[in-house]
Amino acid sequence: METRNMLTAMGYGLLSIVIIVFAVSFVLSLILRFSSLTEDSVGMVVMAATVLAFFMGGFISGGKKGEKGWMVGGGTALLYILLVFLIQFLGYRMTFNAQQIMYHGGYLLSAILGGIIGVNLRSSR
Repeated sequence: METRNMLTAMGYGLLSIVIIVFAVSFVLSLILRFSSLTEDSVGMVVMAATVLAFFMGGFISGGKKGEKGWMVGGGTALLYILLVFLIQFLGYRMTFNAQQIMYHGGYLLSAILGGIIGVNLRSSR
């Protein structure tokens, strides 16, 4: 029963990460298309939006579960990282390079922090 609750909470977090990432990607693609900005000029915005998406996904999953926020947030991030790895490996025949591993490590920490805060804000009510 507890594993099912954890997977459900992680599913909500994963879904929220995917929705946020798609929404930000759509908005940024419109901005890039209809302005003179280049992809290099919005690199930090993409990074900040991704970190925020992982934080929010961890926050939502931690709030849903109500306990073990670090584990639920980390599991949510690991599910998303696995999804990205599978798409990259199966679709493009590429593995993660050192830079991507560092980025995903930071995303993992962001989701863990979000999960911890999500549990603590939920339990304080």
